[in-house]
Amino acid sequence: MSKVVMYATAVCPYCVRAEQLLRRKGVTEIEKIRIDLEPERRGEMLAKSNGMRTVPQIFIGATHVGGCDDLHELERQGRLDPLLAGG
Repeated sequence: MSKVVMYATAVCPYCVRAEQLLRRKGVTEIEKIRIDLEPERRGEMLAKSNGMRTVPQIFIGATHVGGCDDLHELERQGRLDPLLAGG
């Protein structure tokens, strides 16, 4: 399974929804980077996501998925499972 990294905050309902979908898909490990606890990592998130300021910002393997809506759209299109599988 591809590595999943998610930039998030504690009070973000979209972060919770994204994590719930990933867990339903069988993802057991999510590297969660809490930019509310580590604000110095916000710059890292901005650089990796081409300037996206909102959370969550989700990365699966080397692919920047985007936010919660983008993740759910991949699922609707049937493209999330192959991405998680490393394809």
